[in-house]
Amino acid sequence: MSDADLPIADHPHLAAALAAHHIELEPAQIELLDRYRVALWRWNEQINLTRHTTFEKFVARDVLDSLELAKQLPQGRRVLDLGSGGGVPGIIIAICRPDLRVTLCDSVGKKAKVLQSLVDELGLSTEVFGVRVEELLDLRTFDVIVARAVAPMWKILFWLDAHWQAFDELLLIKGQSWVDERGEARHRGLLKKIDLRKIVDYVMPGDPPGQSVILRLTPKGSGDQGD
Repeated sequence: MSDADLPIADHPHLAAALAAHHIELEPAQIELLDRYRVALWRWNEQINLTRHTTFEKFVARDVLDSLELAKQLPQGRRVLDLGSGGGVPGIIIAICRPDLRVTLCDSVGKKAKVLQSLVDELGLSTEVFGVRVEELLDLRTFDVIVARAVAPMWKILFWLDAHWQAFDELLLIKGQSWVDERGEARHRGLLKKIDLRKIVDYVMPGDPPGQSVILRLTPKGSGDQGD
């Protein structure tokens, strides 16, 4: 791909796509979000980071998911984005919720280097770690871990099983198969000490429309009651 073919900033186009989905952001946030989109799509030519390379998919999938998740995060929380990939939801949350202290973690070295490049280019104060989440949780603590399109529920719970002392809650974005994933996690014995609660469900635009949920998982006895 030549430089002439690279995506360019198009704030009005992004603003129109956001408005079409009734998403309201500050002009400075839209500009920063568009800079992120440009950089993400540029990197996507070199390393597979996203399939959402149209304004519609970027907004209707990446931005919408990230903002729904951000609504569940109280001010000032320390947030770890597990398996950040190309930066969704972590970078979008950091752009739209600067009050949060967001950390990105991806065990794939190439992706972690891209994440660091994106953070540097955008001037974000977000930390990036290119390690397995288990290694990071041996060294750092967080209020919330978030994850989207990383792995089945059981696998994420397996990774985190011995590390619940390092964070308070886990928020997962899942699709319509979340009930089956819950069943598999239960079958593997990974929900015995965990309360799971569906806290949000919302329609994902498309043809046909999809259904997404946000699940909150906390250690039993911490306050939430499971479904």
